[in-house]
Amino acid sequence: MLNVFGTKHRFCDGLSRRSMLKIGGLAMGGLALPDLLQAETASGRSSHKAVIMVFLSGGPPHQDTFDLKMDAPVEIRGEFTPIASNVPGIDVCELLPQLSQRMDRLAVIRSLVGSEGRHAAFQCMTGHSVNGQPAGGWPSLGAAVSRIQGSLGPGTIPFVGLSPRMKNAPWGDPGQAGFAGQAHAAFAPNAEQARLGLNGLSVESLRNRKLLLEEIDQLKRDTEQSGALVGLESQYQAAFGILTSSKLVDALDLEQEDPRVRARYGGGTLENAGYGDAGPLTNDYLLAARRLVEAGARVVTLAYGRWDWHGRPHGTNFENARDHLPVFDHGLSALLDDLRDRGLEKDVTVLVWGEFGRTPVINKNGGRDHWPQVGCALLAGGGLRTGQVIGSTNRLGEHPKERPVHFQEIFATLYKSLGIDVATTRLTDLSGRPQFLVDPIYEPLPELI
Repeated sequence: MLNVFGTKHRFCDGLSRRSMLKIGGLAMGGLALPDLLQAETASGRSSHKAVIMVFLSGGPPHQDTFDLKMDAPVEIRGEFTPIASNVPGIDVCELLPQLSQRMDRLAVIRSLVGSEGRHAAFQCMTGHSVNGQPAGGWPSLGAAVSRIQGSLGPGTIPFVGLSPRMKNAPWGDPGQAGFAGQAHAAFAPNAEQARLGLNGLSVESLRNRKLLLEEIDQLKRDTEQSGALVGLESQYQAAFGILTSSKLVDALDLEQEDPRVRARYGGGTLENAGYGDAGPLTNDYLLAARRLVEAGARVVTLAYGRWDWHGRPHGTNFENARDHLPVFDHGLSALLDDLRDRGLEKDVTVLVWGEFGRTPVINKNGGRDHWPQVGCALLAGGGLRTGQVIGSTNRLGEHPKERPVHFQEIFATLYKSLGIDVATTRLTDLSGRPQFLVDPIYEPLPELI
């Protein structure tokens, strides 16, 4: 059966979206409170499937992480040596010892192709190029899933983007709503001016009902003249209940986590990485993602560190790798263990990737430059067939040698893991035209399903 999901009308078009965002100081990526109420409830699904997408802003070097080229000349192979993993025949960088011992729970894509070559999260969030978009723009994975599957019930939000506002704004994109509609935009608690989030955590400001009620009253007074708020009191009450839900507040309050579990994640900083233009290198975001999934989120996205390593004067590729990779190794390993220990491993798919790979040749400044021709990705959980490598590159890591894997094949696999059939499901764009979630020529990766 072909499922076509049409668009829905928003409440209260005359009310400024910016005004709506004043409530609680929450930055919600364009999600207005009345829109929040349009999210459909889940239709009796017995299980809660979810995706955690970790975006490595700037593009990680595949040659220095999961596709080392020891037979290449020194100006290509770099400074690191491989170590054996717990899966015979799969080696990884020496700076990833913990992940190496969890390789049986990971699938490595060494031949990721189809990058549009832009320094942006857009393609990693949507699977599509920014060029030639349909009316309203492509929705991100989270927005599409929110539109199709809705929330799990009262007090839950299906799509959360943990990325903070960044100097390089395209890296901080949590995933746009596109033609799925603003009702399905990401709830973005770490964006600019947010009071609820991990940057300067202030959960108490959300718990302060009196303060929030005062802000709602002020918003009502500000918009009275337009008549936009007539009849919306009940909607506001319901939306207020969602935003002040103990599930949401508690999920983002990491102080409520078992100290032993939080210590297991460890490492990192809440300061934006690099020159302040990228997201923080912090494992608190990974822990928050797990907590949000348990609180009912279907898709959680986050930006992790700064991987655009062109070299001096901002550190060589290898100096930056020595800084980032041990923290990444520790945090991702903790997340995988945490999901397994809490019985979530089969239901939660974890995807780690960046917008492209890096040049095979090390430049004169000791860095690697942009290389859209091929990159790498990691997948775990979700009931996928792990403990394998899919695809390969040539001896110099320049281009795929075997089994090129397109961005959209990854997305088809994610949708499949969430219980969505990309062959039959469509969303209508703003012109009323039905659109497939991915191009029909792409299917879920049979190696993983």
